[in-house]
Parts: sequence; C-alpha cells; structure tokens
Amino acid sequence: MELMLYVVPALIGAVVIAMAVKVIKRFLELRRAWSSGLTAEARCLRTYTTTSRSSDSGHTMTTVHHVYEFTPSGGRAVRFEEENGPATTVEGDFVTVHYTADRPEKATAHAPSPVKSAASTLGLLCFFGVMLAFCVFSMVTASDMIGSDIP
Repeated sequence: MELMLYVVPALIGAVVIAMAVKVIKRFLELRRAWSSGLTAEARCLRTYTTTSRSSDSGHTMTTVHHVYEFTPSGGRAVRFEEENGPATTVEGDFVTVHYTADRPEKATAHAPSPVKSAASTLGLLCFFGVMLAFCVFSMVTASDMIGSDIP
C-alpha cells in the first residue's frame, strides 16, 4: 500500500512531463513555420469534429480538425492535419499555410500570432509545473509519514 503513495504521483508526474514536452514541441513547430517566411495556398480536404465529455463536470468539449493539402516549392503534394482551426473553414476552402522547407508536413494554417502562442504555452507550462510540484510534495509527504511510523 505504501508503494502506491510513490507510484501514483510518479506516474502522474511522468504524464505531466510528457504533456509539457508535447506542448513545447508544438510551440517550436509553429514558431519555425511562422518565421520561415515560406507560405503556400492549401486546400481544405476535410473537416471533422471530435467531442469528449468530462465525467466530473459533465461538460462537453468539441475540437475542430482540418485536413489540408498543399504543394510546397519542392513540388510534391503535402497533406497535414491540424486541430483547433477556425470553424468557418470548410471543405474546398483555400487557406494560406506557413511551413518550413525541411519539414513541410509540420505546416500550419493558423495565422501568425507568436505572442498569443507564447502566452498560452507559458500558461500551460506553469500549470504543468504546479501539477509536478504537487506530485513531488505528495511523495515527500508520504516519505515523511512512512518514515515517522518506524520505531
């Protein structure tokens, strides 16, 4: 039973770290695409939504997904999917995408907004930091409680 006081916070901490890495990677991908200066016209091939429901609060969250295809200066068609795009973009619409020459599949149709992107990334990282600190605090507290029970 005492092992669970270490394992559960450690697993939660590992998930939090993995999520933080994913957020940082996406931020850097967006920043590289926006700063590369390369743009192309892409066509929206498909749109769909996914919904998830929180069992605690009962709130439903809907995420809009878009599948785009464009031809970068290299000449081969590139298809990519992106979440949280504008709901007003529908199949058949043309949008401007930003991409890097070395990784065009990491393109984005989001308009450049580096300040907004940095602020949201920083906010998420602060939240993840609080969660990680709570996990460490839980493990340290468990260690103190278990250690004080020993005669």
